[in-house]
This record gives sequence, structure tokens and C-alpha cells, in this order.
Amino acid sequence: MTDLQSSSLAERLAARFGDTLKISTARNETTAELAAADLLAVASALHDEPGFSFGELVDLCGVDYLGYGQTEWDTQTVTGTGFSRGVEGEAMGRFQWSDRPRNVDQPRRFASVIHLLSVEHNQRLRLRVFCEDDSLPMLPSVSGIWPGVNWFEREAFDLYGIIYDGHPDLRRILTDYGFVGHPFRKDFPLIGNVEVRYDPDQKRVIYEPVTSVEPRVLVPRTIRDDADLLQAKAEAADHWREN
Repeated sequence: MTDLQSSSLAERLAARFGDTLKISTARNETTAELAAADLLAVASALHDEPGFSFGELVDLCGVDYLGYGQTEWDTQTVTGTGFSRGVEGEAMGRFQWSDRPRNVDQPRRFASVIHLLSVEHNQRLRLRVFCEDDSLPMLPSVSGIWPGVNWFEREAFDLYGIIYDGHPDLRRILTDYGFVGHPFRKDFPLIGNVEVRYDPDQKRVIYEPVTSVEPRVLVPRTIRDDADLLQAKAEAADHWREN
């Protein structure tokens, strides 16, 4: 068995990058958090060095942690029936960033999450990079390392307002021309805006109050280690041993 096979990805990342990465592993998924200033150097090493060979960037997305840690979703003490049973009626967008909960693990608002794949080693890695400035979120573009990330970075710029420094063509990709704001930000208003559409009767583009979007509370996916899940895992393990 080679050293590469006998050591975990987390161990090799820690040995190579030291304190540059904050590494965690949960449910067999490895996440490495790093500073924006270190992103390009770490990304280049992950892409080029034979011990990692993360040649594929599968996805890049933006994240807005506005309201992270709020008690809107009660997942511990609610009953076991009903689809929206945990909603406490404090939907995102109804508070200001300055009033956010302070006892959270994410003191900064915006981040990018990058999912990498090494076909050679059959391993996956998640990178999370926080923007230093909440008022002007900015990160280095990794399009020079993984050219296919071009449209992903444009999407995160369009929807979250994250600026990717060094991107060859950073412009909106999903919203209309002249669109104001970034619709995936948690404080983006769902009412009081206008929408743009083409009116076939008037044969021109018109602006009108938003009618196609209704404020609503969305139920997030929650992973629970409940009794049913543990029983299913045990039965699957027994089946594997028997066969």
C-alpha cells in the first residue's frame, strides 16, 4: 500500500498546507476553509501537484450567511409530524444585517464554496472561502486554473454580488439587462420591486409591479441522525456482510 493510499485526504492536506487550511470531515466529506489571500496558491497546488490532482472543478456557488443561526427553524424540539412544523415565522429578509445573531460560527456574511474532483485519485474536496468585506464582497477568480468556472463565477456575481477579481468577463448571466440588486441575497426584497417582460399586445418591453413572486418560507433540508436512519444503516451493514 502506498503512502497516498494509506493516508486520508484530510491528513495529506494538513501535512501539505498546515495552518493555511482549516480542515473538517463529516459524513465522509472533507471541507477545507481558507482565506481569500491564500486561494490562488492553494488552488494551484491542488490542481497541479500529483498528490492531489484535482483537475475538475465540479461547481462553484455563492453563500449568504445573513441570519445564520437564527431560531426560525426549530429542528430539535418540534413534533414529528407535519411538513412545515418547525417554522416560527421569522422569514429571511425581515431583519437587517446589523441585527443578525452574534453567537454564530460565521462572523462574515458572504462566501464562495468550490467543489473539486480528482479523477485520478477518486476523491472530492470542498473549499470554502469567505469574503473579507461584507459591503464589497470580493474573491480572486480561479478561472485561470479551472477555465470551466467562468460561468459559475458569473452566476455567483449576478445572484450574490460577489466580485471575482481577475475574471475575464465578469457580467450578469441570469438576470435582465439593467437589473438592480442581487436576488439570492437574503435581504433582497420580494415585494415592492418591478419586473420586466415583453408584452405581445403592446409589442414592447414593459415594467410592472412584481406579481410572479410571493414571499414565502422555505423548508430547508435537515440531516438527522434519528432512529430510522441508524436502523437502516445497521440493516445495510448486515446485508453487506451476509453477501
